[in-house]
Amino acid sequence: MMWQNPIFTVNNLTQAYNGRTVLQIDRLEIFEGEILGLVGPSGAGKSTLLRHLNFLEEPAGGFLTYRQARFNGVLPPLELRRTVTTVFQRPVLLNRSVAANVAYGLKLRGKDSYTREQAVAEALQRVGLAELADAPARTLSGGEAQRVALARALVIEPDVLLLDEPTANLDPYNIKLIEQIVAEVNRERGTTVVLVTHNIFQAKRLAHRTALILDGRLVEIANTDTFFHAPVDPRTAAFVQGDIVY
Repeated sequence: MMWQNPIFTVNNLTQAYNGRTVLQIDRLEIFEGEILGLVGPSGAGKSTLLRHLNFLEEPAGGFLTYRQARFNGVLPPLELRRTVTTVFQRPVLLNRSVAANVAYGLKLRGKDSYTREQAVAEALQRVGLAELADAPARTLSGGEAQRVALARALVIEPDVLLLDEPTANLDPYNIKLIEQIVAEVNRERGTTVVLVTHNIFQAKRLAHRTALILDGRLVEIANTDTFFHAPVDPRTAAFVQGDIVY
């Protein structure tokens, strides 16, 4: 598939902590409607890039463009930022019911109670948690909590869904279910998905394109089949074969 409409464009984006550069992306385009997998070892800069895509960190240098809005320290309008949301590896749930957690973003956006109830019911049905709507969110298992976090993200119908190791340490049932939901939302709504994962098999299953990040730099990005079976960079070839690459 040929991707044509960039929703994000990253230009010379850098980030540094305590004088150490942890991210240096010369150029990256993320296309509307694609699932992009970001792979690489721990500490490579994948999650840092994700935080920039959700405007949670100010770049040390360079900028990114989301639609037509440039972000280089000056935040895009709130209305635009609200079209991007993140599901983190360890979700923080409010000390409220499952339904109240899922409804929170809609409430912030001023949706009326009837609209919230309908949307929350649909979101919980999608993630297989309808029967736990009234349960205290903090009593859930890890897999259930992650599905609540996913429902909370999906209920606002974002244009971009950022996933930071969404199935790390989950059992196979929850991994399969979450992957199915992400694929369905991408296919049905055209939601752009950026997936950070250590699981290269997950990237193979879900991503249209896959990118390798090492030492804060983009090493290679390609169609997922090409990335895994005919990589150009020897570091990519080593990584997909399971070798330790640093």
